[in-house]
Amino acid sequence: MRCTAKVLILLASLGLSGCSTFNWLVYKIDIPQGNYIDDAKVEQLRINMSKEQVRYVLGTPMLIDAFDKERWYYLYSYKSGNGDFEKRNLVIQFVDDHLALVEGDYQVSKDFMVPLEDS
Repeated sequence: MRCTAKVLILLASLGLSGCSTFNWLVYKIDIPQGNYIDDAKVEQLRINMSKEQVRYVLGTPMLIDAFDKERWYYLYSYKSGNGDFEKRNLVIQFVDDHLALVEGDYQVSKDFMVPLEDS
């Protein structure tokens, strides 16, 4: 009787440790959150663009600062199922409802300082 109890405890402990040992067999989903922004979209930005033009190019911002309506935040994070994590952000600053500054993890184009022509 004692021998069977020991064998059952040994089998149970091996079975439970197997859950963590074979963790690589478990499928885990990728989790994207926020505004995915392609580098090509950021390169379309030009100084003095209106808020509507920026919203058309980049989409709706994740956050508009409650104390500074002239500052928009585009935030993005991506966690893959295998544990890799990526985080990117883009901050857009307006002055008098026109684009003045772009900060964050993206590079603006070399033509950023050339404003779009009014049509």
